[in-house]
Amino acid sequence: MAKTSVKARQRKREKMVAQFEAKRAELKKAGDYAALDELPKNSSKVRLKNRCQLTGRPKGYVRYFGISRVALRDMALNGKIPGLKKASW
Repeated sequence: MAKTSVKARQRKREKMVAQFEAKRAELKKAGDYAALDELPKNSSKVRLKNRCQLTGRPKGYVRYFGISRVALRDMALNGKIPGLKKASW
């Protein structure tokens, strides 16, 4: 499980990206890169990292579910994801 501070930093970045999204798009369309440079660095979309919503794990992220492979396997084995089960043959 990721440190609480790392997860909090990620949430802060997500809020900032949402807050400045319209303004960044407007400045990019106008080509005003000087004003774009004045915006906070954490308001850029490329600073976001795909992290598991449950544990904050950065690696093994399954985009369709928004969680890591470890959390996905645990939830699938416990029957918490409808229609998903572990393969066995």
